Amino acid sequence: MGILRRSVLNRLKSACPEQEVRNTCGSLAKHSRMTLGIAKSHCADAFCIAGNLEAKRLRSSSFQKQTRRHNRQLHKRTILKGGFRKRNQAPCEVHGFRLFDKVLCKGERGFIFGRRASEQFDVRRPDGTHLSAGISSKKLRLIERRKRDLTEIRKEAVLPPLPERRGIRASICNERYSSPWREL
Repeated sequence: MGILRRSVLNRLKSACPEQEVRNTCGSLAKHSRMTLGIAKSHCADAFCIAGNLEAKRLRSSSFQKQTRRHNRQLHKRTILKGGFRKRNQAPCEVHGFRLFDKVLCKGERGFIFGRRASEQFDVRRPDGTHLSAGISSKKLRLIERRKRDLTEIRKEAVLPPLPERRGIRASICNERYSSPWREL
């Protein structure tokens, strides 16, 4: 990001001259996170970089993942006797469910990542963790039809308080790092 960062900053400054545009580094965001006891995530880093640390935080963020619309390979590679080609695609809708529909599976929300003509579905979360590798459509309940993006609300974890330091080294560390913003 060396050259690209500088050109993006210069373009932002020229596009919005009335706004203050600053460059920051990850060590400041990490220090802010540690003092507030916030777990590492992109949302937490954005909150710390914004600089308004007294603002009330939302303890959740939305995670989105873009999905494919179509499987482009229409037929299997091997051609059967007589010149017949097997289809590579499952039907679009199997027992009322489509690929990437949001469903309720075993009391948890998930998305259909795989459909089979045998009425079995592969249900996962957007990050890829399996809820069920093969579950019947009778045990699923449709929550929402598919969209272009899979959206999931994620709760943020709060870090436990840091352990109290003891001994000679602790007094040195406490003196050295007592200020939240060290002078550079």
